[in-house]
Amino acid sequence: MLICSQNASGPQRLDEMLLSCPHFTEDAVLRLFAETLKIEYFSEIDSANVPKQFIENVPPTYAQHHYLIGVKTPQDDGVITVVLSRPFDTEAVDNVSRLTKCAVNIGLATKTSITATIDTAYEQKSTVIDDVAEELDSQNLDQLVDEVATADDLLDVVNRPPVIRLVNDILFRALQLRASDIHVHPYEGKIQIRYRIDGILYDTLSLNRNVLSLVVSRIKVMAGMDIAERRMPQDGRCSVRLGNREIDLRVSTVPTSYGERCVLRLLDKSTGLFSLAELGMMEDDLKIFDSLLDRSHGVIFVTGPTGSGKSTTLYAALNRMNAVEKNIITIEDPIEYQLGGISQMQVATRKGMTFVTALRHVLRQDPDVIMVGEVRDEETARMAIQSSLTGHLVFSTLHTNDSAGAISRLLDLGVEPYLVSSSLIAVLAQRLVRRICPECRQEYHPTENELRELGISAEKGQFFVGAGCSKCFNTGYKGRTGIYELMMLDEQIREMVNVRQTAGVIKQKAIEKGLQTLRMDGARKVLAGATTIAEVLRVTQADL
Repeated sequence: MLICSQNASGPQRLDEMLLSCPHFTEDAVLRLFAETLKIEYFSEIDSANVPKQFIENVPPTYAQHHYLIGVKTPQDDGVITVVLSRPFDTEAVDNVSRLTKCAVNIGLATKTSITATIDTAYEQKSTVIDDVAEELDSQNLDQLVDEVATADDLLDVVNRPPVIRLVNDILFRALQLRASDIHVHPYEGKIQIRYRIDGILYDTLSLNRNVLSLVVSRIKVMAGMDIAERRMPQDGRCSVRLGNREIDLRVSTVPTSYGERCVLRLLDKSTGLFSLAELGMMEDDLKIFDSLLDRSHGVIFVTGPTGSGKSTTLYAALNRMNAVEKNIITIEDPIEYQLGGISQMQVATRKGMTFVTALRHVLRQDPDVIMVGEVRDEETARMAIQSSLTGHLVFSTLHTNDSAGAISRLLDLGVEPYLVSSSLIAVLAQRLVRRICPECRQEYHPTENELRELGISAEKGQFFVGAGCSKCFNTGYKGRTGIYELMMLDEQIREMVNVRQTAGVIKQKAIEKGLQTLRMDGARKVLAGATTIAEVLRVTQADL
């Protein structure tokens, strides 16, 4: 039944012709074929049903190229059902039968469903670390430089040298566990691989001390760094793929007494950007912050320590703005996500492109909104503030403990009080707290001391914790949300800035005017059942 149609590029199969037709959806066409050919249509495919025989014998690149995956169904007795997105791709089906040495049936599913299953199924196939480490004993650095190019796909480990399989395994295990960072930490007798998951470091793997130079060299080759230089710190970056997911890696190495220590920051581009509503702001703070984005000029600072979600908040704010009506330019170090309709500049300090020089040139580009990645010195702070005074809305970040601390920080940098008071609109301080795992959430009765520390009473509502389960790796937490402290500058606070009042006095006045501090906002998240008392106490300091 391979009916063909002639077009400009030659004969075309019936399934290809219908699937490329803009008037029909892929789902509708494949359901029709399944009904006509009396074969099963899979609206969803469970990766747990993909047989080991298929994963071990069919390369992931082949499965991805032909959009096919093998599954075991209850009625199959020693037979693999090959789920395709192209009903008449019989050659690919024959090849799967030959590779697996199994009889096959045919099923149909959309490309999206098949691709997602390929990613998950091959991700679950882990390399046996000890076996790879033994193979590495015979590997030397000269071979490594000749053999390793930048990896195309973390799933593609067929016929790869053992060091590549080892590093790929470490990387996609980290992605399985939702890790944001990987630490390769050398000790006297071992190498400890640690993953940062939801802000907390966990020891996950221990490797033989002998493979350190190979693992670090492989990571350096991937990131375009100098593998011969081991006595100086280095930075690099690269991208890897996990099926259809693209992952950015930022790599840093430093020399230690037991060898080079390596840290990799993982940025999963497929997760997309958060909207303002998804950040975790309470309704009142969200409404005020959203209104600030319509201002024509002024400075808005987002503050907090490294890893507190400042960049995510700024990206959400910029994404919410109308980039068609406004000229939005960012200066970043580095650019973490690409924003549609927005011009983004990368700082290059070695070439003389600092935040200050970039900002000076950006002002000649007629911008409406400017985002400066971070204010690190007086010159950048002064330029950002003066930019707002000439009719621009400026966003930036500072490393301070709370919202009032941002004012003290600017004054300490040497910016005059009258410039700060006349340009600063608001300061948003933030932290990230871990969410209670929804799978093992249970009621909890806090102690009097915990309630007193948080500043709430037991009558306020119910309290919850996570008991720990396989879904959250027995931590009781899964995912994170933000807690926020939004301080608006009114006339009274501006006057206090002008006379150089301390951060403590300014914060006290803001609290009297209704400021919800980080701990207060954390208490609201606890009462809403989003997080635990212990988690809020961990990331916040006692209020004044």
